Amino acid sequence: MTVTPRITVAEGRLVAHGRTILTGVADNIALTHASGAGLVDGAFVGATADEPKSLHVFTFGTLRDLRFMCCFRFKLWWMTQRMGTSGRDVPLETQFMLLESRDGGGGGGEAVYVVMLPLLEGQFRAALQGNDRDELEICIESGDKAVQTAQGTYMVYVHAGANPFDTITQAVKVVERHLQTFHHREKKKLPSFLDWFGWCTWDAFYTDVTADGVKQGLQSLAEGGTPPRFLIIDDGWQQIGSENKEDAGNAVVQEGAQFASRLIGIKENTKFQKTTTTAMADGGETAASAAGLKALVEEAKKEHGVKYVYVWHAMAGYWGGVKPAAEGMEHYESAVAFPVQSPGVMGNQPDIVMDSLSVLGLGLVHPRMALAFYGELHAYLASCGVDGVKVDAQNIIETLGAGHGGRVSLTRAFHRALEASVARSFPDNGCISCMCHNTDMLYSARQTAVVRASDDFYPRDPASHTIHISSVAYNTLFLGEFMQPDWDMFHSLHPAAEYHGAARAIGGCPIYVSDKPGNHNFELLKKLVLPDGSVLRARLPGRPTRDCLFVDPARDGASLLKIWNVNKCTGVVGVFNCQGAGWCRITKKTRVHDAAPGTLTGSVRADDVDAIADVAGTGWTGDAVVYAHRSGELIRLPKGATLPVTLKVLEFELFHVCPVMTVAPGGGGGGGVTFAPIGLLDMFNSGGAVEECDVVRALDAAGEAEAEAEAAVVRLRVRGCGRFGAYSSRRPARCALDAAEVEFSYDADTGLVALDVPVPAHELYKWTVEIQV
Repeated sequence: MTVTPRITVAEGRLVAHGRTILTGVADNIALTHASGAGLVDGAFVGATADEPKSLHVFTFGTLRDLRFMCCFRFKLWWMTQRMGTSGRDVPLETQFMLLESRDGGGGGGEAVYVVMLPLLEGQFRAALQGNDRDELEICIESGDKAVQTAQGTYMVYVHAGANPFDTITQAVKVVERHLQTFHHREKKKLPSFLDWFGWCTWDAFYTDVTADGVKQGLQSLAEGGTPPRFLIIDDGWQQIGSENKEDAGNAVVQEGAQFASRLIGIKENTKFQKTTTTAMADGGETAASAAGLKALVEEAKKEHGVKYVYVWHAMAGYWGGVKPAAEGMEHYESAVAFPVQSPGVMGNQPDIVMDSLSVLGLGLVHPRMALAFYGELHAYLASCGVDGVKVDAQNIIETLGAGHGGRVSLTRAFHRALEASVARSFPDNGCISCMCHNTDMLYSARQTAVVRASDDFYPRDPASHTIHISSVAYNTLFLGEFMQPDWDMFHSLHPAAEYHGAARAIGGCPIYVSDKPGNHNFELLKKLVLPDGSVLRARLPGRPTRDCLFVDPARDGASLLKIWNVNKCTGVVGVFNCQGAGWCRITKKTRVHDAAPGTLTGSVRADDVDAIADVAGTGWTGDAVVYAHRSGELIRLPKGATLPVTLKVLEFELFHVCPVMTVAPGGGGGGGVTFAPIGLLDMFNSGGAVEECDVVRALDAAGEAEAEAEAAVVRLRVRGCGRFGAYSSRRPARCALDAAEVEFSYDADTGLVALDVPVPAHELYKWTVEIQV
């Protein structure tokens, strides 16, 4: 059988599925077809140069009049999104690109989606960028002037298909098989903390965190009925020393003050070492003992019900690394190194805090000692009862590749050591990667399963909140193929708290706050957290809907952002007005470009949930009911129908899409009795409460099948408590909870069945709800 590749270069054109994607493809560009799924739909892009160098920029081809969305690093640590239609719109440091073609090739207007993934090849890392001639360029660099090449064969992988989400997944899986240096998210063990509510100390205390502050935070949240079951002790617990001498002091260095501090020991600092005295048996002398991190972790778990404790550390140990020759740490062979940022990063937004390191350098543990360093640090933490680590400032490693074989080699060495240590000390795969948005890390991560999805939640920056929601959604298109994206902590008592909380509820991400003790909105938190401290987490990484992929809901003044996800029996679409601010390529920083964005109107349909047919199962007609969380409305949507939504900036609505199924004959020539589960009506992710939904024959009191053939019982397994809702086209004959009949209400106009579910006696309990229709 002859296999015909559907991505080709001929006569200067890159063609995918019959559509021209690029013109003017350079003569030195060559394609190599992949194996397996990539044989037909994918190809690797290579190029040759005249001489070996440590950095090359190859012209790929000219891009015009095709809509695209890309994820690029706007600064060293983080990515954000950019949309455009031509090569000049492609930013430096683009690490992921999705293009749409709807023209020509006999396609009848059907879309073809093309994914471009710049890769790692040997000791080189590739990125895409554009120029003012609308040419798409491939930049490859080693980060070490001694590491040079004159060619790349597998610099970029290109894959095409008819469904954008499937095409992205297929592309990453082909690259996984090709590189054999990382694993797709689906193959990784997700740490257990993801399904529990958490609290992080960072925005509550910053580096002033103490053991007493941790206890106060846990107690404060538990007293309001939302007990945290996982805890992150963020920066502020370690032993550090400052290198910032007076002669190095200036305003620039001051802003990056944390980078002037280095780790001087692997144990906790004195803030976490509370000395206690014990009376001796003879009544005279006393003995002193230190109650440190171990005692705090024990108390958090035993007294406050915390299940998982994570602590923070930087990839290099601390922001400024490990102090060379620090007492007890000499064997890590730390040496001062001076970072060099790549030209692409410098061309976007150079990070001012890096100026501190250019003055003082960073104490870099020798790569061959990285496993010993992480191993001893993590073994100590594990001995204190700690379950995992949040590893921050990861991308600093890429800047230190000179003399170590380059950025890819050094990053991979540190990540291999980190993952080996985590596997040894934290068996639940306890690791959160942070400040890590480079492909050097992503294509080297075999085990790490949680990644922060965007720049931080900034409680005191009003412009940051719309940017945050749009960035996490679009970054998740790419990051979610590698790990479960973490959309970051937030404050429950904040003007944008509901906006953030609603996004977290449908993001499939961990749900945690960083409230100061006593500063909480429990009404909001109880829409996210059940009384046992568990959360109703959606099943996939939350991503923009198909009709939002190539519009710009942060900047275009016209588009709402829609994010879709699924639960076991339903789907959900969150709609957010994110207009007014974004990263500016002119000023090279995030800024407000519209101080008063207008009210916008959009629409929602059932198939905005891209996987809704899979959730509904075979035989689904396409009809659904949609429950709107904020308005409380329940609306039946025939197949293809749309529902309007109007929002002001920083407003949102959550639409729970519930496929309708016929559960019993209707009798009298009717179309049958139809039903759809909704879930816990007062929770942000209502449908996350429904674990199972089955239809069985109704039985009479003697256990015999009802004589009336129209009767059926819908049996549901439901987690949580509060108002439970479902749709039924006919008033139910009875409702039961764990076999005990209960009262219910029925709205004949909308078909809403509602009943009260009490707080269960046991953790993670699943009620059996039976509705006879």
